[in-house]
Amino acid sequence: MSTPAGNKSAAREQLLNTASRLFFEKGFHAVGVDTIVAESGITKMTMYKHFPSKDHLIVAILERSSEIYWDWFESVIQRIPEPLAQLSSIFEAVAKGHAKSPRSTYCLYQNVAVEFPSPEHIANQAAVKHKQSIMNRLQAICERAGLNSPDTLARQLFVLLEGFCISSRFFGADSPAADVVNAAKNLIDVHRE
Repeated sequence: MSTPAGNKSAAREQLLNTASRLFFEKGFHAVGVDTIVAESGITKMTMYKHFPSKDHLIVAILERSSEIYWDWFESVIQRIPEPLAQLSSIFEAVAKGHAKSPRSTYCLYQNVAVEFPSPEHIANQAAVKHKQSIMNRLQAICERAGLNSPDTLARQLFVLLEGFCISSRFFGADSPAADVVNAAKNLIDVHRE
């Protein structure tokens, strides 16, 4: 038999899963708390025990998404000792994931930037924190690879990733996955000279 703590954890996961799906399908502002609790089968009182507000629920979804992203990122580069090859492998993995499912390049954080543009909003802050961590990680890899202007290259690679994510939303399976890999390699080559 489950413990009360286990039930709370299961309820929290159910809320996160349901809200994630609804936000993906309809956007953050279009989905209210009543819809989330109705579709999740969790009471409103239980929801507010886990999340003081809908905004806090959104932040929890972003934090969980960030954990998933970093697990994916590490799985891509962990077996590749050479930093230069790690950079290429990130873009190859993004393109490969997109080929399997264009939805894989959907970016929850880009939606947050659109729907919560105020830098003071907690969801916007969580999204910026995640995106900044990606740029920081790219820069660290560029530095280890001994590339010129690693901060500039990291920003360029970041913009390339972001652009590919947004173009995937417009063009779906027809988004140019091979182009993102070639563009990344060309950028990296420029910074090797």
